[in-house]
Amino acid sequence: MTLESEKHDGLFRGVTRCDKAAVSLAALATLLHLVTANGYGIFRDELYYLACASHLDWGFVDHPPLVALMARLIRNTIGTSLPALRFVPALAAGVLVLLTAATARQFGGRRYAQLVAGTAVALAPQYLGMLSIFSMNAADLVLWAALLLVTVHILRTGERRLWVAVGVLAGVGLQNKLSMMFLLFGLAVSLIVSRRWQDLRARQLWIGAGAAAILFAPHIVWQFAHDWPTLEFIRRATALKNIAYHPLTYIVEQTKMMNPVALPLWLAGLGALILARSFRLFRPIGWTFLAVLLLLLTRGAKPYYLAPMYPPLLAAGAVVLERTTQWPGGKWIRGAALTVLVLSGMLLAPFAKPLLPVDRYVTYAAAAGVAPGTDERHELGRLPQFFADMHGWEDLANAVAAVHRALPAEDQDRACVFAQNYGQAGAIDYFGAALGIPPAMSGHNSYWLWGPGSCDGAVVIMIGGERSDHLQSFEEVTAGGEFTCRNSMPYENNLTLWIARRLKAPIADAWPRVKHFD
Repeated sequence: MTLESEKHDGLFRGVTRCDKAAVSLAALATLLHLVTANGYGIFRDELYYLACASHLDWGFVDHPPLVALMARLIRNTIGTSLPALRFVPALAAGVLVLLTAATARQFGGRRYAQLVAGTAVALAPQYLGMLSIFSMNAADLVLWAALLLVTVHILRTGERRLWVAVGVLAGVGLQNKLSMMFLLFGLAVSLIVSRRWQDLRARQLWIGAGAAAILFAPHIVWQFAHDWPTLEFIRRATALKNIAYHPLTYIVEQTKMMNPVALPLWLAGLGALILARSFRLFRPIGWTFLAVLLLLLTRGAKPYYLAPMYPPLLAAGAVVLERTTQWPGGKWIRGAALTVLVLSGMLLAPFAKPLLPVDRYVTYAAAAGVAPGTDERHELGRLPQFFADMHGWEDLANAVAAVHRALPAEDQDRACVFAQNYGQAGAIDYFGAALGIPPAMSGHNSYWLWGPGSCDGAVVIMIGGERSDHLQSFEEVTAGGEFTCRNSMPYENNLTLWIARRLKAPIADAWPRVKHFD
């Protein structure tokens, strides 16, 4: 049975009819992430999302509410061990492979195209990294891939009723990560450029848009009620923290994050979607990619913001490869292409995912000439920021606990812990209960919104910072201990743990001054 003869099959049936090899590959992708779930340790943002799970709301300073709700559900069901916390992104890895294979099938791809597209996604360095930890990005990848798959199906079959499903996916995606707006912008531009007037006039499309707006509305109300903190966060992060990439550097970063060997594949896919007659129905997908790329370039966005847009390009490129090698000797080219894709993915995997012990990783990176990297304006140690942010958190909590235990008994009962950022605060909240130390407070992002709690400022253990700065707020500041971690980010290493006593002003008056959204 040909794909054309299945034109009016339901979308779900089309996904389930992916080739068995692609389904097996999806299972292997999930298994890979499950067996490597512990990595180097818990990641900075995972600590923060777990803290957000204890403060459920319709929004947070730096993200919408879905990730916190997911963290709450995970915590209350399977727990907060690393395998439990990272079960969802591992599952998302398999779903992403399956959705990409299904997209290749929508483009007319058979077994080989589905397998190549799925392999490119499973082993893309950026996806290996993003799906290694619990974060918004796992759901973001799946939601973009699902929305684009539904769009491809609409373009192929004319089932405009599915625009409602696109709207629902968009609404859920907006409650997960605001970058879903980039995709919606690109899709709107692509329908105009492709002159898909019937789709733009379709009642179902506008019902879908309404559904997205309704689903997203609670977060907008929350932003309004809290004086639009995310806008302040974006402004400050763009101006003070994120690296501003030159457009050419931005494109080079795209090549690196998706595997340089896969460059011809997704370029062929983009070219086919824009130019090939056999892909004319799918022109809007190519224009969507270009519109999103141009938008991100003009906004100075991080390179990985474009990552969710690649599955349909890789799927289209895999179909092109399959079709252009349909001749007697073509099977050797197909075999070689798949082999090179797998081997290059395996060689690059240790740079994306914590697979090697730290010392072996450092040696491996040095031999390959790969220096530690980051998207932010921070000094780096011997590890890239993604790996460094998986180190030191439990040791930090233990160091703070030692300072707390050394306090006089009467001070222990009223002592508070102040952290400089949400990573430090999240570490205290995650490990601290078992160590007998109080929850942390911080001025960083949503921690600032949660306030100082019951702290009165009489005795505060300050993590890091300068004594001279602390003396502006406290009458007495003494060193109580020190935290060191060779593998963490340098700004998290060699931190003095200060004991600050007698806050000079009421804590309610001092609290506004510690706010920093970035």
